[in-house]
Amino acid sequence: MNKNHNYGSPIGNHLGKPIFQFIEEQDTRYVFDRLAECDDEGCPLDQVKKGELLLHPGLIYRKVS
Repeated sequence: MNKNHNYGSPIGNHLGKPIFQFIEEQDTRYVFDRLAECDDEGCPLDQVKKGELLLHPGLIYRKVS
């Protein structure tokens, strides 16, 4: 976890990593939206839309503020 970020409550886990309800960086909040479809070679970036973040290990967060 990054000290420059605020994290919401854990709402689950994926591949041994917590899924947080939200992540905040400065004045921007991202909420967990969905799991990315990934394989052994990674996660295709074409499934990430404008205003979204793809975080390891395949978590997609959507910008809300």
